[in-house]
Amino acid sequence: MIGTQNESSLHASLKEYYRQPGDVVEGRVDGYHIDVVQKDRLVEIQTKNFTSIKKKLSNLLENHNVHLVYPIIVRRDIVKIAPETGELLSTRKSPKKEDIYDLFSELIRIPQLILHPRLTVEVVFIREREIRCDDGRGSWRRRGVSIVDRGLTEVYEQRSFATSWDYLSLLPSDLSCPFTNKDLARLARVSRAKAQKATYTLKKAGLLEEVGKKGNEILYALCS
Repeated sequence: MIGTQNESSLHASLKEYYRQPGDVVEGRVDGYHIDVVQKDRLVEIQTKNFTSIKKKLSNLLENHNVHLVYPIIVRRDIVKIAPETGELLSTRKSPKKEDIYDLFSELIRIPQLILHPRLTVEVVFIREREIRCDDGRGSWRRRGVSIVDRGLTEVYEQRSFATSWDYLSLLPSDLSCPFTNKDLARLARVSRAKAQKATYTLKKAGLLEEVGKKGNEILYALCS
């Protein structure tokens, strides 16, 4: 479930990182290819697009424990190479930095599954090396520059989510109840868009409920 060739090196490196002696890499279970088959769980690494694995997850969770790994990039080094020779032209640190709330950009696609008793979602915070080439075939947003590959440079830490408390612990301790997306964005120091994805996901998972409005803002509270 890599999705694109651009993710192949990162995906492969994470598979190797999670593989233990005796594990089966790229095994087959219930008709699905599994990244790492372990004795007591199936490890699936998904770098983006949880929508593409929603049906697969639902089916596997009927009979198996699934450990879903999602990388969050806290540092990205952008390496530019020459299109003709592959020669290294430059290296720079990207100013963009992801945080734990970026997880909700994907969980918003599977909110009804996140509290399944057989599912654990693990965030792995990483440093990534992104290789770019000005070959004229890339996205218009990058002015034709292609992302040739993405690789794993370093793993900083991991954090697992399986229970209600795991997810609710992401809400700031000084967040009043009820609260608005504006309150959450301010106290969590994230964008309003990230706050909205978080509250939507937690609401669909049955952890938050709408309890009214404050002006044009929806008020949220923990489900009783």
